[in-house]
Amino acid sequence: MNTIEVRELRRIYKTTIGVVRRKTKEIVAVDGITFDVNRGELFGLVGPNGAGKTTMIKMLTTLLIPTSGTAKILGYDVVDQANAIRSRIGFIFGGERGLYWRLSGIDNLRYFASLYHVDPEVTMKRIPQLLELVGLSDRGEEKVEGYSRGMKQRLHIARTLLHNPEILFLDEPTMGLDPVGGREIRQVIRNLQSEKKTILLTTHYMFEADALCERVAVIDQGRIVALDTPEALKQEVRDLSVIEIEVFGVPEEILNRIRNLPYVDTVSVEDLDQKQALHVHSVKGSEAVPSILASLASVRVGKVTVREPTLEDAYVRLVGGKV
Repeated sequence: MNTIEVRELRRIYKTTIGVVRRKTKEIVAVDGITFDVNRGELFGLVGPNGAGKTTMIKMLTTLLIPTSGTAKILGYDVVDQANAIRSRIGFIFGGERGLYWRLSGIDNLRYFASLYHVDPEVTMKRIPQLLELVGLSDRGEEKVEGYSRGMKQRLHIARTLLHNPEILFLDEPTMGLDPVGGREIRQVIRNLQSEKKTILLTTHYMFEADALCERVAVIDQGRIVALDTPEALKQEVRDLSVIEIEVFGVPEEILNRIRNLPYVDTVSVEDLDQKQALHVHSVKGSEAVPSILASLASVRVGKVTVREPTLEDAYVRLVGGKV
């Protein structure tokens, strides 16, 4: 039995548009998704904003009822047997809410342990273990209001583990964290992997999915467009090289001109501090640089590099350059 089984899962929202003549519009957030997650696997869901990742997590954690299709967690149906599921799972949504800032880290964990009906004797033993797991052993007595954002997120993970769930759902756990905080959370996730927890992770960071996940599903417009190991997904772009060009403002018509070059596969733009990074995937590699720079003749250009493709590049090809 797979730990998570999803079959043709759909979720449709209805919204009202217009001011004078108001109309009801249907939005398909999740559109017939099917996948399995094995026991002890760290499975990743990646995709652009609005692709349906968080909606999927909310259905699997019994917070939303699917419009159609089925999903089972440890053999229990997410609609008909929701109560049996809730005691066996833990979930974290990115952000700082859900903690009491005027209480210490230890007092927060004690409070939530009582809500989870964890035996007090078990709580006394488990809290020091969890604080050590998330790297907060020396900060547990301090009030949460003095924690960094990364420390609060690590305390969230400790809180989620109080009742020792079999499955963890981590929705963008490093969202908004600085590089050090993100690295600390990834180390906590690796520690959980060593305990053979089943983990479903959503993330925007392809390097994170590449480093942590055993398999990755790429979701776009509510559908899975690819599902495989990170290494296998990277093979999808083995025929390409990536040309990265530092630019300072590039008009859309110039981007379209580059996209129309016969040896260009995809083009994407990443916003940086006071500049942009233009990523061009091309089968010609460095040979394509002169004609691309010619298209950018009216644009201020900085550093130009050519490199081998990564999982992020595979993702860009799969979702057509959307982020």
